[in-house]
Amino acid sequence: MCGFVGVISLKNSTIHTDNLKSMCDIISHRGPDDAGYLLFQTGKLNKKKLSFHLNFTDNSFNYISPLLPTIDSAEGERVLHKESWDLFMGHRRLSVIDLTSAAHQPMSDKSKNIWLVYNGEIYNFKELRNQLINLGYDFESTSDTEVIIYAFLEWGISCVEKFNGMFAFSLWDNFNKKLYLVRDRYGIKPLYYTIINDVIVFASEIKSILMYPKYKKEINLSSLNEYFTFQNLFQYETMFKDIILLPAANIAEIDLQKGFKRYCYWDFNFTDRNSNISFKQAKIDISDLLTKAVKQQTFADVPVGSYLSGGMDSSSITAIASQFIPRITTFTAGFELSKVSGIESTFDERKDAELLANEYKTEHYEQVINAGDISWVMPKLIWHLEDLRLGMCYPNFYISRLASKFVKVCLSGAGGDELFGGYPWRYYRVFKSLNSEDFYHNYYEFWQRLIYDNDKESFFTPDIYNEIKDQNVFEIFKRVFTFNDDLKYDLPEDHIANSLYFEIKTFLHGLLIVGDKLSMANSLEERFPFLDNNFVDYSMQLPISLKLKNLEAMKKFDENISRRHKAYFEKFDTGKNILRETMKSLLPQKIYQRKKQGFSAPDESWYRGENLEYVRDMLLSKHPMIERYINIRKVEQIINEHIQGVNHRLLIWSLISFEHWLREFKV
Repeated sequence: MCGFVGVISLKNSTIHTDNLKSMCDIISHRGPDDAGYLLFQTGKLNKKKLSFHLNFTDNSFNYISPLLPTIDSAEGERVLHKESWDLFMGHRRLSVIDLTSAAHQPMSDKSKNIWLVYNGEIYNFKELRNQLINLGYDFESTSDTEVIIYAFLEWGISCVEKFNGMFAFSLWDNFNKKLYLVRDRYGIKPLYYTIINDVIVFASEIKSILMYPKYKKEINLSSLNEYFTFQNLFQYETMFKDIILLPAANIAEIDLQKGFKRYCYWDFNFTDRNSNISFKQAKIDISDLLTKAVKQQTFADVPVGSYLSGGMDSSSITAIASQFIPRITTFTAGFELSKVSGIESTFDERKDAELLANEYKTEHYEQVINAGDISWVMPKLIWHLEDLRLGMCYPNFYISRLASKFVKVCLSGAGGDELFGGYPWRYYRVFKSLNSEDFYHNYYEFWQRLIYDNDKESFFTPDIYNEIKDQNVFEIFKRVFTFNDDLKYDLPEDHIANSLYFEIKTFLHGLLIVGDKLSMANSLEERFPFLDNNFVDYSMQLPISLKLKNLEAMKKFDENISRRHKAYFEKFDTGKNILRETMKSLLPQKIYQRKKQGFSAPDESWYRGENLEYVRDMLLSKHPMIERYINIRKVEQIINEHIQGVNHRLLIWSLISFEHWLREFKV
């Protein structure tokens, strides 16, 4: 688990070398254990079309690779600026598998023509390594990094379809003068890029790209509009103009002769459901596949722990992992609730987590989050997030910081809800849709989580509204579905399947991006057994009737019933039915029967009470930065409505986040 940076010139021009090391240093939290730098002249810049390269470390890590020159020495600085370079690849390493210098990156094949910088884990790398050894390849390390290189040499870039894991990488093929940027199936590991004139700059985090001398920092107003509609970004543009997040399951191929192209190599498929799978057989298969996934993902050369919220998903992962790691270390975050009321008074999950920790004999640690903890963490939180997505995530920062004090790898239960229908209250809105257009409009209304289209003129300032008023946000939403021509809209079950497709492509993707940023902020690797390839492939083909217990009740649901009403949950919190039944034998009854509850702080109450002064200070003080974009009178109205009982917690969080984002990045 690491971070990397790169720059490549598409034409006969050199790259800027002034900030290359600094672009790596700024993401050192992703890789505090080692650093490497590759400078390449690909052959475009000289008449003889000969390529050559220099491979560096730096003074801080020279003890790991003492034979490499250091980029920050006097000689390194001289060579860096004297020669003309058109390709750079830099790496910061968090050592998890093969802790020796043999796994140093950038890594190459023996001929020094294939070079790789990589972030992630390939969980089936041992099987692939054995295949490649049988094909005649020799390995010098025990890392999964080297497996990627020789898999590419054997199978070409289609090797990514063999990788079961989470990854983002850049691979330079000097034989064919091509650079590849690749991201895993689910988008667990991020990879950003921008094109400046004829130069492509790419990195694991946006802040590295911001340091490239020719990038001009500007806000992307279309992404701002999208964010304040969905509290997420469904396109792959970011809040920074012209900086793109490479989509999940995508390859960007940069051919120095033919230019840049991008294509998708895989997509989710909830359409081809197998009605012949029985409930009994599904339980057997799910148990077997999930156990194999957890076992595979517990492999590491460093300590591995697990989050333990007390909910179904993290409890299932911990229950299985405890079979392979005796006295596994587990982590829970709870909340101080003495001044909290209503449904939020149930948000502290520590008692359930303690029950499970005792059941599985884990070494258990907890952190209590107080109302005042948000104001301390927000500046650093937003600096690490970079790109605004989803809701109140500061508890994630605190729990990953806690885990990082004890382990380097932590298992997470993310993905279970999206695969097995964990949000039934969302699906009733589309269950009775008549056709695709009816489906789109019903679902779009639900996913406008912050500001409805009709309210944007009063929400944004006149200048900003004039810039964004012609943007069709509904079409952005719709494009998630129309990307896949195989989706069907014939049956109610098809509409639910399409909802699962949408949420795993957008909501889960946002959760994974946020999770990556906040765990890596603390130099911690998160792993996701529910997102094992074999487990996902099997889960997608299960009939909807196995996932949702009471489909008939959904047809009768009255959408005017308040979400707080007990009857709401009794009728519709029936998701993940097959997963609950599978885990019955491992989990206490209280846990597998527990209703769905997200990992969220009681901010609705805190914004009315202990954190009200902080909210007002951030958003209503003299000349807040958001006043250039958002009508401050509207902001004041939103806060007053919240005090009076209207729950605007999501919107208030987003406004505070945007204000901090403007301050941190000085856009």
